[in-house]
Amino acid sequence: MLKRAFFQRYSVHLLLVTIGGVITWLAYEEAVSLYILSVMMFMGVNIILSTSLNLVNGNMGEFSCGHAGFMCVGAYVSSILGVLLFSKDKVFGAPLLDPGLALYCFPFIILAGGVAAAFAGLLVALPSYKTRGDYLAIITIAANYIIISLIENLGVIGGSRGFMGMKKVVNAMGDTIDLPWMVIWVFIFTIFTVWILRRYNSSTFGKGVAAICQDEVAAEIMSVNTNKMKTITFMLSSGLAGVAGGLFAYIIGYVNPGSFNILKSTEVLVMVYLGGMASLSGAVMSAILFTILLELLRPLQIIKWVVIPLVLIVLMQFRPEGIMGNRELSDMFPRLKRFYRFK
Repeated sequence: MLKRAFFQRYSVHLLLVTIGGVITWLAYEEAVSLYILSVMMFMGVNIILSTSLNLVNGNMGEFSCGHAGFMCVGAYVSSILGVLLFSKDKVFGAPLLDPGLALYCFPFIILAGGVAAAFAGLLVALPSYKTRGDYLAIITIAANYIIISLIENLGVIGGSRGFMGMKKVVNAMGDTIDLPWMVIWVFIFTIFTVWILRRYNSSTFGKGVAAICQDEVAAEIMSVNTNKMKTITFMLSSGLAGVAGGLFAYIIGYVNPGSFNILKSTEVLVMVYLGGMASLSGAVMSAILFTILLELLRPLQIIKWVVIPLVLIVLMQFRPEGIMGNRELSDMFPRLKRFYRFK
């Protein structure tokens, strides 16, 4: 009986450790191609993007359309900080710290990008006090373009040419301990994102966010501090997008402001609505499916942006609530609840 209780309590942890260990072993032994590993890492990045935007568009009921702008902030801040500290660069010169420390400082570099993106999220959070719906969507699109235009005009970090040098930081981590570190870090941050969002949604703040979604005026009457809830939610969502941007930059080894335009924001929107509004499980599933779909349609090049909107139109016609609607896997399969409970 004791063993059964132990298994139920720690089954999810054991499963995640097993999955992470298998993926790491496959990458280390080069049992799978670099292409497949890249697709798997992009799945992790897309899960972070989809679940973080779902917090605003789904749980809070707002309409944000510029998520890629915050991803851009995180990508550039993390990239510049990593190259400045641990890589020799033509612009910054010799590294400020020993490259051997890159492995231990890397998570803080990614989190620094997330913090910068969270503060950039105030560009959206403050106007959201007085605007909703289409007006807020216009503001978020404007914020996306403001961020991209600002970076394009900063010649010290490459401007429109982009910024590179992150591969040297990744190689420095591998020189310290020979492991596929980017695969490991993407997996860790993906699990961290899903965990923190699930905790947030089930907390008092999450209940306040759900109240704002249902009726903001009624929520204010019931003593919910809507401005505070909006600020925290927008900053958390933007910060996680910045984390995704930092991981994206180090996976590619090169970052360009053109990679974070309105098309990138559209991709994230498609993932959110494909999975289902306010469904964390749906956001994860849709991110995986959408990443696979993008790879299958890659030979079509620009035509894929005809196919993908058509898929979304068909979905809106026949299943407007998305794959999961507003439900979680535990709602469809109640027995799953015994395997993860908050103490």
